[in-house]
Amino acid sequence: RDRSVSRGLGDVYKRQVFNLSALPCDIDCIAADFSINGNFKEYTALNDGHINSTYVISFDDKGDTVKYTLQKINTGIFKNPDALMSNIVGVTSHIRSALLKAGRDADRGTLTFLKAADGKYYFRDENGDCWRVYKYIDNVYTCNIIDSAEVFENAGRAFGEFQRQLSDYPIDSLFETIPKFHDTYSRFLDFMSAVKEDRAGRAEGVRELIDFAVARENDTHVLLDLIERGSLPLRVTHNDTKLNNILFDRDSNDGICIIDLDTVMPGLSLYDFGDSIRFGANTAAEDEKDVSKVSLSLPLYEAYTRGYLSSAKDSLTETETEYMAFSAKLMTYECGIRFLGDYLNGDVYFKTDYPEHNLVRAKTQFALVADMEKKMDEMRRITENALK
Repeated sequence: RDRSVSRGLGDVYKRQVFNLSALPCDIDCIAADFSINGNFKEYTALNDGHINSTYVISFDDKGDTVKYTLQKINTGIFKNPDALMSNIVGVTSHIRSALLKAGRDADRGTLTFLKAADGKYYFRDENGDCWRVYKYIDNVYTCNIIDSAEVFENAGRAFGEFQRQLSDYPIDSLFETIPKFHDTYSRFLDFMSAVKEDRAGRAEGVRELIDFAVARENDTHVLLDLIERGSLPLRVTHNDTKLNNILFDRDSNDGICIIDLDTVMPGLSLYDFGDSIRFGANTAAEDEKDVSKVSLSLPLYEAYTRGYLSSAKDSLTETETEYMAFSAKLMTYECGIRFLGDYLNGDVYFKTDYPEHNLVRAKTQFALVADMEKKMDEMRRITENALK
């Protein structure tokens, strides 16, 4: 697997023509509404995201260059921008208070959103598009692919710190922007509907994979039952804990700021931890066709777990840490049934590059589930050791 790292925001930004008319918005109107001082100079367009359109905009303010991040909110997915921004601003404000209390740099440790003229944290233009602006954080880089255990450990420490900082956040104030996002049993029922309907006529050819998924139905209830019994607390969850959603300081290489907060919702800390392992500790790419290359890297699992618990362990319950290894398997299984379900439905949700793309993805996830099952005892031992 190629584990190259994108260092520097210049590596993930696609340079565009630097003129006002090229931006798909009225920058003067946006600048005025958000009370941005100075004259517009230039912009770069970020091409690393899949949901929102993102730009870095620069202004000349009395000889100083001041940068901001401008994003167009995808209201096709996030239909209630007020609820969305209430979640994001609430969480970032809470983190800011924690950073200031600890004597740390709050301007680099969390995102700072600008308020529009109407008091909201987004601006709706004449086309009905919603735009938000936050202060640009300089001297940082992002990683797209893990190149070392050290990078993954730093990522774990950053997401663990995110969880710790928000451990006392008032969950009742959060909106559920995507209902049942990690309700694994609900995902399983959706999958079984896809099997029954077989819209694309593909079920017979993947019967072995369907049987693999059905045989693990009981796993889908485990965490939900613990919530029902009050054994697992609801937390603030990020729900997209990929490596490229962390800003790393260019000088120290520390993960200093968690970004891409659109899917922040009430959930379980285990969802975020498990999905990080699913994504980052796989020895193969998510769409590797040769499943013999797919396995869980125990060294990477250990590195991330060590980093995560170094920050978060004092804020987690015993039940949460007990199910960390299991959560990695569960989140991988959930992703697998989503890929396979979409394949059976005719590839209507996930973007695909070829007809069997979702099938390949499902096989990869299920191969990783099977390998995790073989290594579950060792994963639990690693977790226990990291808690000491």
